[in-house]
Formats: sequence, structure tokens, C-alpha cells
Amino acid sequence: MLLIGPLADPALRLRLMPGAVPADPLAGWRLLPQPDAGIEAAAWPALVADPQGQVAAWRGDWTPALRRYAAIFGLSPVQVAGHEVLGIAAKAPRDPAAPGPGSARDWQPDLAAAMADWVLNLPDTLDAGTIRGRLPMIAAWVSARLRGDRVTADLPQIGPEGQDRLQILSRAEPYAKFFSVEELVLRQRRHRGDWSPEMLRAVFVSGDAAVVLPYDPLRDRVLLIDQLRAGPVARGDRQPWFYETVAGRVDPGETPDEAALREAVEETGLAIRRLIAGPHNYPSPGILSEYLYLYVGIADLPDEVAGFGGLDSEDEDIRSFILPRAELTRMAMAGEIRNGPLLVLALWLELGYARIQGELAPSAEG
Repeated sequence: MLLIGPLADPALRLRLMPGAVPADPLAGWRLLPQPDAGIEAAAWPALVADPQGQVAAWRGDWTPALRRYAAIFGLSPVQVAGHEVLGIAAKAPRDPAAPGPGSARDWQPDLAAAMADWVLNLPDTLDAGTIRGRLPMIAAWVSARLRGDRVTADLPQIGPEGQDRLQILSRAEPYAKFFSVEELVLRQRRHRGDWSPEMLRAVFVSGDAAVVLPYDPLRDRVLLIDQLRAGPVARGDRQPWFYETVAGRVDPGETPDEAALREAVEETGLAIRRLIAGPHNYPSPGILSEYLYLYVGIADLPDEVAGFGGLDSEDEDIRSFILPRAELTRMAMAGEIRNGPLLVLALWLELGYARIQGELAPSAEG
């Protein structure tokens, strides 16, 4: 069997078929790039005829890891010029010249490799189709883990000294649907120098999110939304509709800035001109893995931008409205803002709005 495309890349090949050897290229063909290969189930590149084309290939036999991976991602061998080929879509697109979805991005080998490690470490008793249905959330979580490792590598160290201070002994996932719960068994070096006993900790896993408060410095006003929230419903809150601001998950391969701009359009139809980073944070690090990227988004906010928004595909029912920045501050100080990210941004903006207005005054007037 031949591996081609992303499966032939060392990021996946060495994990799935480590004994593969180089094969003669497939002459007369070319691959249509697909940046989400190895991340989404239906996102493998198409093979199309091209008299001048050549596609690199590696030859080898099925391995247990490759069989499990192919079952999870819905991959099946395709007969091409007398060869059994794995790593491409079963059918070419109607327009071979048209790039696939998301093709403005490059393929993401690091994320695809981390995805392979993650799904292959799941229990064999889990049905492959069930895992396939959860790939979008798994990708968001794995992407957040990669981002967390990358952006925190150079932070000043707090806690016990030295690198040998944390041991993760096991990781399990007793609940896995749209979100998941992980159970970690770990040991830590304590501040006084000795090691703790084994500790069981449960963590609610949801990936990273971007939050943006639209602000018009010329009119000195902000845009808020309100919508129903399941958390307060579960708690028995008699007022589960919350004042909030624009927020949403950071998609795999997307930067937090890109997510903030996308969510502003999806939830309010609003085009943000500039993002100003606020205080990014873990809202509840004792039980949540979620990391929030907070922004103030500079935008034009005339009265007519208020209205209704949200995605029907996600059952969102969102109303947006405009109010003066000073009123938002009053609401925050009076306890009328019960959404944590909005509360943080409201108080942060109150401390910095004069500076923002001063920095943007020339462009606002121009």
C-alpha cells in the first residue's frame, strides 16, 4: 500500500507506518491541498490528473495504529493506477481547479501529529465513529494545549523551584461529548520540598475562547449582547439571560485575534477595525482548562448596528444593543454585570478609555 499526501509526511507517517520506505512517485497526478487534513474527518486532499504532476509516495503494510487512525478519520484505500493508495479523498471535487475549504492556510503538521497521538491514546473500546463525531472538539482542545505550551514556555517561574516538580501519572476521560471532563492523577513537589501523595483532579475541558468588547471611542459607547446561558439554568438562577459581550471558541488553526474578529461578525454583524489586548486569563483554573483571550475591539457604533444575531446552526438567539461606556461602568459597579469576562473588560476599559481615545483621536477625526 502507498501513503501519499499528509500521511506521507513524517509528522504522520512515522507515527502510523514507521517501517514505510520510499516508493516511486505517482506520475501524472497532483494533489489539491487541504489544510485541515488530519484534523477534520472529511478534509483529505483530492488527487487529480495532471500530465506534468508527480506525487511522492511511501510503501508499507498496514499497522494497528494506521488501521485505528483510518477508521477514526473515515479513510479508505483508493485504487490509483494499479496501486492501493491511502491519504486522499475518495472522490475528487467537481471543479479540480477549486481549492478546498480553508485553503488560505497551510497544512498544520504539528496539530495533525498531536491529533494522531491524542486519538490513538484513547481506549480501544471507544467506537471509531463516536471519536470521529468528536474530532472538532478534540481538535480545539489539542490546539489549545499546543498554544498553551508555546506561549507559556518563557513565563517567569512561580511555585517550587526546579523543573522536576510535577508528575502526571495518568489521564482519563470519563465524560466526552461536546465538552469533556478529564481526570488527572498527579503528584506535585510541595513548597517545603517534599512530594505530595497521588492526587485525583477533575478538569472541565473546553478549549480556548476569545472575548471582545466592541467600543466606539468617538461616541464613547459600547455594544453588549444578551442571551440565555445553561450554567445559570443548572444552578437554578431565576435570571439566566445574561448581559455579555462577543465571545466564542478559538478554532483549530485560528489565532485568538482571528477568532475575536470572526465572532464579532457572526454574533453582531460587526466589523472590528482594531483589537486592543486586555487581561487574558483562566477564569477558574481550579476546575476549568478554558483560557480566555480578552480584547476591546475598536468599531463604529451608530444606533442602527444594534439588532439580532447568532448562528442558527448553533441555536444561538442573540440580541445586541448600544449603551454609553459610563453606563457600562455603573452597571459593573452596581453588580448588574454577572458575566465574568465582561466584568473584567468593563473595569479594564474604565481604567484605560482615556488613553485609548487619545491614541485613536487622529485616525478617528481623519
